[in-house]
Amino acid sequence: MTWEIKAGVMGKTSLMAAEYILSHFPKAKEDFTPEQWIEEGNKQREELFRKVEPMRGAAALVKGLFDAGIPIALATGSTYENFQYKTTHLPHIFSLFPPSCIITGDSKLVKPGRGKPQPDVFLVAAQSLGRDVGTADECTPAQKEERSKAIVFEDARPGVMAGVAAGMNVIWVPDAELLALDPSTTYGAKQVLAHLEEWNPQEWGLPPLEGFNHHPPAASEGQ
Repeated sequence: MTWEIKAGVMGKTSLMAAEYILSHFPKAKEDFTPEQWIEEGNKQREELFRKVEPMRGAAALVKGLFDAGIPIALATGSTYENFQYKTTHLPHIFSLFPPSCIITGDSKLVKPGRGKPQPDVFLVAAQSLGRDVGTADECTPAQKEERSKAIVFEDARPGVMAGVAAGMNVIWVPDAELLALDPSTTYGAKQVLAHLEEWNPQEWGLPPLEGFNHHPPAASEGQ
């Protein structure tokens, strides 16, 4: 799978991702329906996901936000089943999110077909924190103002577009290979970082986070 194909998968719901992948592999499309592709993939992912390590700075950032009393929610295009595969070996991170504030792609609170890059999953996540942010179809000026207080951390292009569409501040932390596909495009993100430790909470009106070490980006040559 090339990074061009992978970039189109990241952030999508399982069904959308399966349909997208199969569209690039005609032979596989003859042998699998999207549902069969998902089922076969789940068998392999259950083992592989449990070996995945968190992104640099992720554990310290989530714990720092949690300890500082800053409301946090999680919005993912993954199904709840895949979310469990991905996260059960990382309880020091994901146990800090209230269960009611974990919104997966198959949540009944998100309309079918309205996964990322649509803004719905982020709006539902904000609502789970008790924020009045309206809906994808209706938004008052006060609700728009409330949305502008949110910070979204994303690694995938559809997620960045979803956060921007929701009227939130997106911090994009893409894989270097993903960024290399189109290094001049930010998709509306407020910041593009090489890793989470480049993020400075004080630039966003937040206090220093205990245990989270901010490492500013190295100055470019000539600066």
